[in-house]
Order: sequence, then structure tokens, then C-alpha cells
Amino acid sequence: MAGLNPAMTPGGVMTDVLFYHLQGQRMEAALPLLVEKAVEKGWNAVIRSGSEERLAVLDEALWSYKEDSFLPHGREEEGEAEHQPILLTLNDIRPNDAEVLFLVDRAALPAEYPYERVVLMFDGDDTEALDDARAAWKVVKGLGHPATYWQQDGGRWVKKA
Repeated sequence: MAGLNPAMTPGGVMTDVLFYHLQGQRMEAALPLLVEKAVEKGWNAVIRSGSEERLAVLDEALWSYKEDSFLPHGREEEGEAEHQPILLTLNDIRPNDAEVLFLVDRAALPAEYPYERVVLMFDGDDTEALDDARAAWKVVKGLGHPATYWQQDGGRWVKKA
């Protein structure tokens, strides 16, 4: 879109960027709960992974994270990505007009920020993931986005910054 600052949503608002530091919980257990909150808001979501292996695990987790429900989703390569309320991908795309982007498994920050929210989740036991998250924090703050840092404490999320 001509004239749009890539750090802003189409409405000219800066995107909220949330950093989630996993400790003691696996990504496939934590992510569905956060995605569920986005769905409750009526938002579409893109989940972008840094690896095919993690994408496959998350695909299964979204179907089976609860005995009595699932999160309807599809993978980019399955086709009709624009119709998926939750799209899993390895690419920096947004065909479903998602309001929220989840970045997992060291997926890079997006080139543009047309989202209401970007959620970067990282494993606290992975030193490279910690380094990547610190670098991403600096980039996000440098672009002027409001950023918050959440860390797990006894199974719940606590805002640390």
C-alpha cells in the first residue's frame, strides 16, 4: 500500500508486539491457549514457524489440545489459505487478513505490520532463541511498536516489561 509505513497497521496504528518466554511448558501446549483467545475476539490468525517439524507438531496440537474441542485451521500448502481462520505457514504471508500473527520456532519478524498484534513465542531453554528474541525486541522497539514481555511463572503468564 503506497505511503503506508510498514511498521503500522493500515489504519495508521502501531502494532502491539507481545513476547512470550516459555518456561516449563512446551510450545504445543501453550500456543493453542493463546490462539483460542484470539479466536474468541473474532480474529483470524497466522501462525508462522521457523521449521516444518514444528509446524507439523502445531498442526496436530490445534486439533487435539482439548478433548472436547479443536481450533479450526489449515496449512498454506493445503490450498484456500484465504479461507482459513487460522493459517499455519513457513512464509511471511497474510492471505486471510489475519489480525494476529504468531511467530514460533525462531520465525523472523514480518516485513510489514498490518496486524493488530504480533505474538513472538520463544523457548527459555534455547539460548539461540533467547538471543533472537532479544534482537527482535530491539528491532520492534526501534520501529516504535508498543512491546510487552511475558514470562511463565507457575503455569501462568506474568507481565515483566
